[in-house]
Amino acid sequence: MAIYVKLWEKLVNMFKGIHNMNLDGKGRLTIPSKYRSTIIDQVNGNMVITIDSEEKCLLLYPSTAWRKIQDKINNLPSFNKNAKRIQRLLIGHAEDLEMDASGRVLISKPLINFAEMTKKITLIGQGEKFEIWSDDVWNSRVNKWRSEETDESQESVLSDIII
Repeated sequence: MAIYVKLWEKLVNMFKGIHNMNLDGKGRLTIPSKYRSTIIDQVNGNMVITIDSEEKCLLLYPSTAWRKIQDKINNLPSFNKNAKRIQRLLIGHAEDLEMDASGRVLISKPLINFAEMTKKITLIGQGEKFEIWSDDVWNSRVNKWRSEETDESQESVLSDIII
C-alpha cells in the first residue's frame, strides 16, 4: 500500500513548468519525455482532455485524477443552473485519450477549434493536470494577468502561500 501512496504523490505533484511545443498536422501533442514513464506507470498512458470552463484552453488529466473530478461534478445538484453549466461544459467536452508509443496524444478538431490552437502551443504544468494553450492566447492572457492588480477580496485565498 505504501508504494501506491508514494506513486500517487509523485503523480499529483509531477506536472510543472512551461513547455513550448508544436501540434503535428494530425493534431497530435507530444507529451514531454520527462513525464511519459510516470504516465505509463501510473495510468497506462490513459488520459482525459476537456475544455476549461473559464478560459480558451484545454485541460489534460491522467485518467485517475479525472475520475475524482468527474465524480465531484456528477454529484453536483442537477437542479442548480451553475452545476448544470459545469457538467455540460467539462463532462460534455471530455474525451478519453491514450498516449501512443511515441508519447503523443491526439486532440480532436472540435477541441483544437475551441482553444483556437494552430501549430504553436504552450503546455503548462499545473500539478495533477496540464493546461494546453494556443501560443497567441497564452501570451495575451499572461500580459493581461501581469497588468492586473490583485483583487483584495480574493487575497485570503493566497494568505497561506509564502513566496
